[in-house]
Amino acid sequence: MFNKKTVDNISVSGKRVLVRCDFNVPMKDGAISDETRIITALRTIKKLIEDGGKVILCSHLKKPKGPDPTATLAPIAERLSVYLETDVKFLDDDNVVSDAVRAEVSKMKDGDVILLQNTRFRHEETKNGESFSKDLASICDIYVNDAFGTAHRKHCSTAGVTEFIKETAVGYLIEKEIKYLSRVVNNPISPVAAILGGAKVSDKINVINNLLEKVDILIIGGGMAFTFLKAQGYEIGNSIIEEEKIDFAKQMIEKAEEKGVKFLLPVDIVAAKEFKNDTEFKNVDIDAIPADYLGLDIGEKTQELFADVLKDAETIVWNGPMGVFEMPNFAKGTMAVARALAGSTATTVVGGGDSAAALTKIGLASKISHVSTGGGASLEFLEGTALPGIMVIGDKVTRKRVVAANWKMNMTPPEAVQFIHSIKGLLNYEDNEVIFCVPAMSITAAVKAVSDTDISVGAQNMHFLDSGAYTGEISADMILDAGAKYVILGHSERREYPGETNDVVNKKVLKAIEKGLIPIVCIGEKLEQREQGVTIELIRLQTKVAFQNVTAEQAKNVIIAYEPVWAIGTGKTATTEQAEEVCSAIRRVIREMYGANTSDAIRILYGGSVNGGNANELFSMRNIDGGLVGGAGIKPEFEQIVNCESRKEG
Repeated sequence: MFNKKTVDNISVSGKRVLVRCDFNVPMKDGAISDETRIITALRTIKKLIEDGGKVILCSHLKKPKGPDPTATLAPIAERLSVYLETDVKFLDDDNVVSDAVRAEVSKMKDGDVILLQNTRFRHEETKNGESFSKDLASICDIYVNDAFGTAHRKHCSTAGVTEFIKETAVGYLIEKEIKYLSRVVNNPISPVAAILGGAKVSDKINVINNLLEKVDILIIGGGMAFTFLKAQGYEIGNSIIEEEKIDFAKQMIEKAEEKGVKFLLPVDIVAAKEFKNDTEFKNVDIDAIPADYLGLDIGEKTQELFADVLKDAETIVWNGPMGVFEMPNFAKGTMAVARALAGSTATTVVGGGDSAAALTKIGLASKISHVSTGGGASLEFLEGTALPGIMVIGDKVTRKRVVAANWKMNMTPPEAVQFIHSIKGLLNYEDNEVIFCVPAMSITAAVKAVSDTDISVGAQNMHFLDSGAYTGEISADMILDAGAKYVILGHSERREYPGETNDVVNKKVLKAIEKGLIPIVCIGEKLEQREQGVTIELIRLQTKVAFQNVTAEQAKNVIIAYEPVWAIGTGKTATTEQAEEVCSAIRRVIREMYGANTSDAIRILYGGSVNGGNANELFSMRNIDGGLVGGAGIKPEFEQIVNCESRKEG
């Protein structure tokens, strides 16, 4: 699972955000000839602008060894200004970061955008030199990497800078790249087909070896196919070959047979007299290649064979052309594979370079599930290699799901023990933190009944004072003495009937934290408040007051339960969209109060008529980390709620 922080997990308002983009676009006569990489960067940049960040963009262009006027990023700034509909200020400084650049950054207002000069104008960039890394870090508070095409390079702007920055994240582009590539490598839907092309076997040794462990079909085309054909005993004329890789090719063919992988090579090729477009060429079977010809593309029979085999696949990954794609006479094989993928119903992932160019050229890129922006990076990912530009990014905080049952005024101690014994062996504790919040008289019995499990026990209420003339109340010390760890505070029923105020709830939260109890703080709106359209404002107020004088570290351990009052005990429930909207708003408030680390750690539950039928969908929402369960918490149905198999995308 992808567990790196993304731009959705950071708070950038008023902060300087350095964004590593991939603006290494093709240029012709000083003009941009393909703007794809600029366009794919826009979503992340717009997000940071909208959130009030001071956005500082950086990238390389071409491979200059120092300042080079032909590799300036000035044209990129012009195009970004158009797409973003705001002035993107280009800082044309050959040092990339200097005192003059720092001065410009210090003048930035929230939402401003600056583009630095080509990072490779600094010789330290590709060497990951400390001085340039420190310079980059000196102009930012947060670092975001959204340049997947360079994520496999350990450069100053992709890795080194993170050593001097506390908060890091990836952008939407990298998040999408890893999402799709991970599906191929880690969790593909079978049958899985991989198509590899390109000139050399040596470029893809690790990819072939790794994919043979995961795929059902492996197709080899391009120049590298001739090394495999030679390994099978075919004469290949003047075709490209790596003699030193023939033994490896034999091993891979044998491995495919052992693994039961369908291994396909060309059955015919387009053979040419010379390595140029306007030469004599013909379609020949692989056992009839003329001695003085060389193969430059897969043939017509092979095109049909590959397309036919791909019809059965549910997941297809393609990296590398089938022939000399840059020559029109030898591009037909690559185009045929492109059309086969575009017409497939499978999940299709295409590596960068010529494979992506073929799709763009014939207008079929939109028919592919994902076209990678990074040829080399996608190749290394498929090899199973960790990408430095991604590994250096901070991980998200993993929030374990909480399912807390609020038994309310039900279950005498003997009944509590009987229910716990009937269900405790059926619950999944590995993926869930399970809590029974029982009546005060049943706490001791419940604690004893769960002693041989990972189930915890909680109380349903608590006074904010340690002792006094408060008839019927229970103190934190009493709860602890009975053996409970959790306590529900601010439940809608207590807010409604005894009339508990937000300030009273805050006092209870502070007392629970002081005593070492974990509060489950309930917030929520009434039906008339929802109908008046003030739900979010009310939720923000309740959250802010409940957390007054609570530190960031203390807040991480508090659990919040969103309880729409109108959905409690009525059989009604909020839609998943309504529940997610409010829980997302709660997390935003926590982020505003404490920052991203705390908001990422805190767990937010939904608590309005959770049942076996809706738990899976509710718990799959990004900002819902479980449920506070009422009536279903004292029924066998509770097993279904705890054991539901909802999974969140990382």
